[in-house]
Amino acid sequence: MKRRRTSAMALAVAALVTGTGATSPTPKATPSPTPTATQSDGTLQILTYRGYAEYGGVSPKANWVGSFEKETGCRIARLDTVRTAEEMAAKVGERPYDVISAGPVLAGDLIARKQVQPVDPAKVAGYDDLDERFREMGEVSGKVYGVPYLWGYHEFVYDAAKVKGASLDRAFASDRVALRDSPMTIADAALTDNTVKDPYELSRAQFDRAVALLGQHKDRTYWKKPIDLVKGFATGSLDYAQATPYYRLLLEKAGKPVKAVAAKKTTGWLDSWMLGANLPDTTCAYRWLTWMTSADAQRDAASWVGLAPANDKACKGRGKSICDVYGVGDAKRLARVAFAVRPPGDCRGEDGECTDYAVWAKQWDALAG
Repeated sequence: MKRRRTSAMALAVAALVTGTGATSPTPKATPSPTPTATQSDGTLQILTYRGYAEYGGVSPKANWVGSFEKETGCRIARLDTVRTAEEMAAKVGERPYDVISAGPVLAGDLIARKQVQPVDPAKVAGYDDLDERFREMGEVSGKVYGVPYLWGYHEFVYDAAKVKGASLDRAFASDRVALRDSPMTIADAALTDNTVKDPYELSRAQFDRAVALLGQHKDRTYWKKPIDLVKGFATGSLDYAQATPYYRLLLEKAGKPVKAVAAKKTTGWLDSWMLGANLPDTTCAYRWLTWMTSADAQRDAASWVGLAPANDKACKGRGKSICDVYGVGDAKRLARVAFAVRPPGDCRGEDGECTDYAVWAKQWDALAG
């Protein structure tokens, strides 16, 4: 089956930009790597997502790295950035990094493969400012492996001018829906199943029902870049889309009559900074973790990429609007979010053993490949 692309008719860029940042920031070239650089000489080698750590990009405010180097005395010898989780997983296998920003699936893999080491929270100034729920997500067997950074959740948005009686079931039954191109989208389909309590711990029967629901329309759209779903609504080729609240906001600001489907539960994720294994000296790495924990750094990153900060103190100034759209600090809203973990194979649901992530990935290739 082929991925069907949405139409690429132009939508005015100005209409897709909030007061906080661009939909697809393009950073300046990162510095040339120093092949012999090691942590012991005051340098860092970093792997992260595009927009999570920048030298300036298209805005002087997006200059976390330059300020970090100036104020700490540490130097970034290598800053590799990627756009997707798949690119991140491939990149992390090419070389060791000192610090990595990882999502839940990659984080689980890195811990299992011992490519990261536990973090000492006492060495991360401001660690206690991070939301307690997110801090707990970074713990495995009583040890801290991730320092929470940015998070988000999904909702299904729909064109209110064309869709009446919108629901999650109808969204998945439509062939005019754009779904995120990720095995973890299986969890979203599983939320339509009343027998599912945890969408990441699925028995084989629950997993098969979710996959069957996804397989009903072989030509549906799968997106890697959120701007594709924005274009889909702009051109009228989509009725529904799996998106974040930030992109709903962009569509609203572009004058599109979009609304979010009412749902009891939704899926979300947390990206955290992790410390590479076997570093000869962790001094600068901990300075980086402290820097990225601060309200100022998280405010800049959140407003730049359109995700919510893990530090609630970042929700001031230009960070307020992004915190408002995600409901930062709203316990009832967060209680609706099932935050992702790497689907385990060593658990047992009510009607059988859980399906491992390897099964999810293989099945997704068959669905959307």
